[in-house]
Amino acid sequence: MGAASEVRNLPPVARDLPEIDWLTHEDAAQRGVSYWDSAALDAAALARPASTQEVAAILRACYSAGQSVVTHGGRTTCVDGVRTLPDQIALSLEKMNAIIDIDPVEGTATVEAGVVLQTLQEAAEEAGMYFPLDLGARGSCTIGGNAATNAGGVNVLRYGMMRNLVLGLEAVLADGSVISSMNRMLKNNAGYDLKQLFIGTEGTLGVITQLVLRLEPLPGQLHTAMVAVADFAGIMHLLKEARVRLGAGLHAFELMWGSYYDAVTRPGGHAPPLERGAPFYLLIEASGDQGGAALESYLEFAFAEGLVIDGTLAQSLTQRQQLWTVRDDFEAILKDGRTYLYDVSLPLRAMQGYVAEVTERFLKAFPQGVVYVFGHICDGNLHIFLAPHAAQIGSSSGQNWKEHRRSADASVYEPLRAVGGSVSAEHGIGREKRDWLQISRTEEEIALMRTLKSSLDPRNILNPGLVIDVDRDSAS
Repeated sequence: MGAASEVRNLPPVARDLPEIDWLTHEDAAQRGVSYWDSAALDAAALARPASTQEVAAILRACYSAGQSVVTHGGRTTCVDGVRTLPDQIALSLEKMNAIIDIDPVEGTATVEAGVVLQTLQEAAEEAGMYFPLDLGARGSCTIGGNAATNAGGVNVLRYGMMRNLVLGLEAVLADGSVISSMNRMLKNNAGYDLKQLFIGTEGTLGVITQLVLRLEPLPGQLHTAMVAVADFAGIMHLLKEARVRLGAGLHAFELMWGSYYDAVTRPGGHAPPLERGAPFYLLIEASGDQGGAALESYLEFAFAEGLVIDGTLAQSLTQRQQLWTVRDDFEAILKDGRTYLYDVSLPLRAMQGYVAEVTERFLKAFPQGVVYVFGHICDGNLHIFLAPHAAQIGSSSGQNWKEHRRSADASVYEPLRAVGGSVSAEHGIGREKRDWLQISRTEEEIALMRTLKSSLDPRNILNPGLVIDVDRDSAS
């Protein structure tokens, strides 16, 4: 810690733990809340522990004092999951960023929770291995945050969600107890799989500090194509054929609606790999030594059958990156003003009708608005950007803005009821989706979630207000 004046500016639990690296309220305010919220972080203090033991000491003290704590990873959350209230402590795992071990024989990596995803990807590749989780925020999101939110990304089709990649982990409970379940084995049916209590629960049941992860062999060369498609039926036919013709080599199958593609490739944006104006665009990737020939054969079939109207096959790593940039980099959309991002999943057979209903509902509420859609189509996962016209919502940040946002939310979430969809495919619930959780979970499921929360965190100090509303006072 710093000077005596800084010590006085820290809350009591921080002053009692001088061995911890603390940032005062003023220093923490130099950080933005998250990637999506650039407002100054408003916290009583920010702790930066360097070990599991320090995390345990912090939580033990906070539990005794009834001090609530909000866990921070890379702060790339899309669901308002890291915002703090002025009397809360932020707990950042940024100093716990060691890659402890990479074992290419067993196919495992043991890491601290603060390791950045891209750092692990690169370290695994240096060892001749592959960590398959991949998403646009790879350069800033952390492995602990990936596990806490059960991140997905573009490789779920082949490798599964983060939950499928975690063999074991260590976590600290609200009272400071350390649960070390650092299993390294693929098969282990010895009782309850306790790591699942912490994967996807967004830090509400415990703070993940270390993980044992599955590594895979390097997939070999990746072969990437982009095609334009005239109708949704053609997309479903192409997906079916891709599963058959590309088999285990099918690495990714990403769909962009035409409005999204046109927006990110308009003048001043990305160079369009294909002519703009088609209804749909697919990004298809196959891996392996024979993946290139298989993908070329697949594309020949698609053109011969009239399933695609235009297409290109990347001839270099640079061209591959250019294709993926169109899919990944949506900054051009955000420059148009206030934009709301959603992440949902639903059965493929319902997808076309669902997007049509969302668009109809949203444009009824915001006649000058625009709907942009893309997603991991083979996973049933859609990312939706709703851009209401600025003149319709004004610059108000008060109750009027909240009403407009809820109207936009309803246009996305309400249609999921009839099709059995989920209000969150891979981004989590946070605060933003908490009131909509009942669309995707039954009363009995939510009651069991509350039981687990009350059992493991009876004082409700860990990320209060996230996922479920246990204590509305602390969740406000």
